[in-house]
Amino acid sequence: MEVSFGKHGPPYGRSPMTVRRKLLLGFALMVIPALLIGGEAIRTNVQERRALQALGENMARTRTYAELETAMFNESQVIWRYLSGMDPTARRDFEVNRQVVTYWQGRWRQALRPGESDLADGVDAIQRQIVLASDSVFALYDAGHHTDAYRMAQVELRDRLLPALTDVNRDVYRRARESSVRGAYARLEDILAGEDRVLIGTLVLALGLGTFVSWLIARGIARPISELGQGMAIVGGGQLDHPIAVTSNDEVGDLARAFGDMTERLRESRAELETRMAQLQQTQRQLVHAERLASIGEMSAAVAHGLRNPLASLRAAAQLALRRTKNDESRENLQDIIYEADRLDKRVTHLLDFSRPAPFHPLPDTVSRIVQDVLPPFRKLAEERRVTVEVEVGSSLPEVRVDPVQVEQALVEILSNALDAMPEGGVLRVTGRPDRAGGSLGSVAIEISDTGAGIPADVLPSVCEPFFTTRQGGTGLGLATAKRYVEQNGGQLEIESGASRAGGRGTTVRVRLPAAGVRTPGVASPTGSPASVS
Repeated sequence: MEVSFGKHGPPYGRSPMTVRRKLLLGFALMVIPALLIGGEAIRTNVQERRALQALGENMARTRTYAELETAMFNESQVIWRYLSGMDPTARRDFEVNRQVVTYWQGRWRQALRPGESDLADGVDAIQRQIVLASDSVFALYDAGHHTDAYRMAQVELRDRLLPALTDVNRDVYRRARESSVRGAYARLEDILAGEDRVLIGTLVLALGLGTFVSWLIARGIARPISELGQGMAIVGGGQLDHPIAVTSNDEVGDLARAFGDMTERLRESRAELETRMAQLQQTQRQLVHAERLASIGEMSAAVAHGLRNPLASLRAAAQLALRRTKNDESRENLQDIIYEADRLDKRVTHLLDFSRPAPFHPLPDTVSRIVQDVLPPFRKLAEERRVTVEVEVGSSLPEVRVDPVQVEQALVEILSNALDAMPEGGVLRVTGRPDRAGGSLGSVAIEISDTGAGIPADVLPSVCEPFFTTRQGGTGLGLATAKRYVEQNGGQLEIESGASRAGGRGTTVRVRLPAAGVRTPGVASPTGSPASVS
């Protein structure tokens, strides 16, 4: 963690400028223009309130009359809509609008000052004439005299009553302006002129003080907090190794130091947690595998007890009958019986070998010797299936310390699967190479590749599970046995299939065996982690 001074704070004899002191200083400076503005606001508030109250009353009366004016003009619009014949509901709307006019007439009359009732009387007279003219127009139109109704609407409403209403409106607004608005605005202008002088001076003072306080806060508070926030965001993203720089002597610096210490403890805790999680996962896999093997062992014992004795009796009877019969067809059937009995006995033996703990006898050996001992039985079978066998295993590979019998059996299972994957022929390639882990030689890798159809991506994760098979007549124990033996020798079994890629083919099984002298924990354990597949 990066710091600008010792962890115990600033040098001796200096009083740190804490965040609290910085905020108090900034507040004190900002209070001065606030007090000036507050005093001026109190002085002008009373004057403004009186002027605005008078102005508000006059504006309220004006707004009320504007609503009345709008409603009266709407009456004429409703009449024209009715005469157009396109709105049959216009007459009902006229009745509603008449009620609206009556409502606003009452409101406006109540808000008028003494001496202004003549205005209300003039408006009432025009409204009564509009109602009488509209009733006549509606009656003529309903009687079928559309032309007369239209002509009366033009003469009475458009040419006489609406112009009269416009004249009254003009008089109403003129008197409202003369009586209230101009006087109120004159008083407000005097008040605002005084406020302008005070506010300009206060604004200049506040601008200078605000600039200084902003610089003080940005330098002493905002920038350290921003830097600390960026560091927290990086650490929150998982980069616990990111250093937290301490650039101030105040509470923000203390917070940065505390956060740096917390990050260090989190880094240590995460490393410990990852180690424990890995151990727990390994233990869990071992327990699950051990429980599975125990179940398989119980089942295998039951199967062996139930099948081997009848198979032995069946085979003995078939051999006895084979000696006594001379019929070719009968001898062929008896030989088939003996072959199938032997095949079933072999499968039972395979199942028992998988379920019971295998003895482990590690010896120094070479990969080239193990591979050369395993390949001969497969060469003839490969030749029959038109499979070319290519071997690239050098004799200079490091020695491995393994149980040769178990490793050979694992390779036998893998080679058998590879040949079964190429019924129409192909290439079987066996290679051996040093495998470096962490920059140093840690193991030797044996790769067995075929050019078959490959393993589908949805099947690949399950190929090493016991009793899982996609081949007709298979037991599903081949790769499970190979995986078990490889892991019991401290190695790893990895499977890659080209079928998981578009247009890909073939499968590669990689067996990693620890080089001699490399300490591998849990070598003698019969359980291990699942095979790695990709």
